[in-house]
Amino acid sequence: MRVKSSLINISAGLGNQLIITALSFISRSVFISTLGIEYLGVNGLFTSLLAMLSLAEAGIGSSIIYNLYKPVAENDQEKINRLMKLYRNAYLGIALVVLLLGLTLLPFLDHFVKDTSVKDVYMIYLIFLFNTVIPYFFQYKQSFLNVSQKGYVVTSVYSVSQIVSTSLKIAVLTYTQNYILYLVMDSIITITTSMILNTIVNRMYPFLKNKPTGKLDAETKANLFKNIKAIVLQNIGAYFVLGADSLIISAFVSLAAVGLYSNYKMLIDISRTFLNQIFNNMYHSVGNLVAKESSAKVYQVYKVTMLMNFWLYSLFTIFLAIIIQPFITVWLGSKFLMEGSVLFVLMLLFYERGMRNSITTVKTTAGIFYEDRFAPLCQAAVSVTLSLVLVHYMGITGVFVGSLISALVVPYWLTPLLVYRKVFQQPLGHYFLRYGAYTAVGIGTYFAAQYMTGFIRMDGFFSIVWKSIVCLFVINAVYIAVFYKSDEFKYISRLIAALIKKLPIGSKLSRKMEGVEQ
Repeated sequence: MRVKSSLINISAGLGNQLIITALSFISRSVFISTLGIEYLGVNGLFTSLLAMLSLAEAGIGSSIIYNLYKPVAENDQEKINRLMKLYRNAYLGIALVVLLLGLTLLPFLDHFVKDTSVKDVYMIYLIFLFNTVIPYFFQYKQSFLNVSQKGYVVTSVYSVSQIVSTSLKIAVLTYTQNYILYLVMDSIITITTSMILNTIVNRMYPFLKNKPTGKLDAETKANLFKNIKAIVLQNIGAYFVLGADSLIISAFVSLAAVGLYSNYKMLIDISRTFLNQIFNNMYHSVGNLVAKESSAKVYQVYKVTMLMNFWLYSLFTIFLAIIIQPFITVWLGSKFLMEGSVLFVLMLLFYERGMRNSITTVKTTAGIFYEDRFAPLCQAAVSVTLSLVLVHYMGITGVFVGSLISALVVPYWLTPLLVYRKVFQQPLGHYFLRYGAYTAVGIGTYFAAQYMTGFIRMDGFFSIVWKSIVCLFVINAVYIAVFYKSDEFKYISRLIAALIKKLPIGSKLSRKMEGVEQ
């Protein structure tokens, strides 16, 4: 059932992402052609600022969701309702805190938005703030769908929402060139989507409308607040590691540089979101697994997810490293390119962060929050300090080098250390041997793909298409040749074969094969 739920959620997520990706490119192209690079910079900057305000949420939702896995698995409706009531009240408080924090930043906007021709900056910021606050009023019930492994419902609704929203926003930009109306349209769609999802949740789980008759037990409360304190520290650190880049670039380089970086960030985020459709839907299945199964079973499944994690993240890393520069040249023009050193460091960051995905999933779903509560703050201190120093010597590249070094200094080794000791009871050396072997294969594959795509001499759109085909073929061919004898690869192959049989075309083919054998 866990596998089936994951596959349904993953399929819905991937379908959604393909649609959103196509619309994102159209929307970004229209945005740049109608409003220009400075508005793009403002868009990226305010997104980062509002992400900082969202630290008010800082782990409350994650901790409550972790506590929901067991009662959901056991269908303990009374305990679910008690947790959901706490979840709802917490998010109402969060909405108020984010609103107040956002308003206090208004007098300081001039420090970040300097020497720009963008009009109505304060109005734009207030609409961004509104769009950040509103979802908190609806978030708690949407999260319950994910815990219940019904994430495909959320994905399906958001797919329709994104299609409608992006189409309307493209029309607004094309016919009015009005950025404020563009943002207001986003607000309307966000509110409508949230209300629709809440209605769906109420119909699927009518017991959630019941008022709980008692209070949470002391043990659950103690564990909950202990984890919240830990995750608050982790999320604050995580923001300064992942979200401060645009602020530093805006303050020390220029707003236009934020706009250039935002194009690269968009392509990387599309890739990460695409992969997250797979791993986020597996996340809740792993949570269910950790709640029910032995550490040996969890470790066995983890090794499979680590191979999948490496395969997909290294594939996207190699693909982006080879394709992203020529793609931006064809899409927007060479004036929107950044230095090759920036791309190199961004790809290392993408790979390192992605390779921690499978181990972090086990850590989070196993409830390991408290033990490394100070780690993200240490990482943030290293990241921000190095970025502020290196930006003066290396420009934008220095900002990302600081982020990369901070990741290697703290979470790269600490996260696997905690999981291997507390969950798997396995020697940590096993993790780094596997990680090193995978990375060595990935580096060799990169050079092979780079060499083979070098034979393609044509320019323009068809060059991108042929390079993409060759690149993807080489990567997958090498990985199949290297891993086909491994237990993890065989497990994944059986899973894919079982999935194909469940598809209409797969079942027809299977019946034909059986007829031939008879």
